[in-house]
Amino acid sequence: MIMPSPVSLAAASTVLGLALFLSPSGLKASELKVIAGGSMTTALNQLGPEFERATGHKLTIHFDSTPNIIKQVTSGEPVDLGVVPVDVFKDAAAKARFGPTIDIARVGYGVAIRAGAPKPDVSTSDALKKTLLDAKSIAYLPSSAAGAYVTGVFERLGIAEAMKAKTKVQTSTTAIPQAVAKGEAELGVFLTNVLIAPDVELAGSFPKELQQELVFTAAVATESKNVDAAKAFIDFLRTPAAIAVLKAAGLNPG
Repeated sequence: MIMPSPVSLAAASTVLGLALFLSPSGLKASELKVIAGGSMTTALNQLGPEFERATGHKLTIHFDSTPNIIKQVTSGEPVDLGVVPVDVFKDAAAKARFGPTIDIARVGYGVAIRAGAPKPDVSTSDALKKTLLDAKSIAYLPSSAAGAYVTGVFERLGIAEAMKAKTKVQTSTTAIPQAVAKGEAELGVFLTNVLIAPDVELAGSFPKELQQELVFTAAVATESKNVDAAKAFIDFLRTPAAIAVLKAAGLNPG
């Protein structure tokens, strides 16, 4: 018998949680354009349909890396809200397009291996350095906020040049664990929630001295014509039912 995933089990209570929290008749149905960090893909793809069923609103979610999100929101393209890495709002032009921010989730960094492979030691800075140098190849997404942090860790360890020759650059967050699962890369190095995937195992998180959490924050676009519905979605992401899904997807709420 196939057992449901933790994310599916957590989502099973979402409709009930929404029914208690939101009244579909209280808001006119709207079509919301959402832009989100790629590392939120699993969680929001689970939560989005539940929000739609409970409220009647429709979501169009575009997932992307931080640099691309900044380009999109500063181009003037219509958007109702963002659920993005906090780094997006460090850009003054991007920040100017949104109202107050609310932190939704956070997650740290780690290393993944192909399921069944021997787990390397990543428990200390020296151990992580050795593991990375010993690896034949690594997969990550340099052109993202999380990828920039990983690159920074390589620099702190003094192995940035050595890593360049080993790096299998990926074009999306979901491609990172897939490359490891297929044997195209020996290690995946990225946010731990991204590394939770079929045929992949987490070798461990970065050691404390190198660890940092990436924060995902939400905000309504100042030019949105669907402000109430956008606020409702952000409020929903903070309900107990939604928090359960975030946790099951490997994210820490708030």
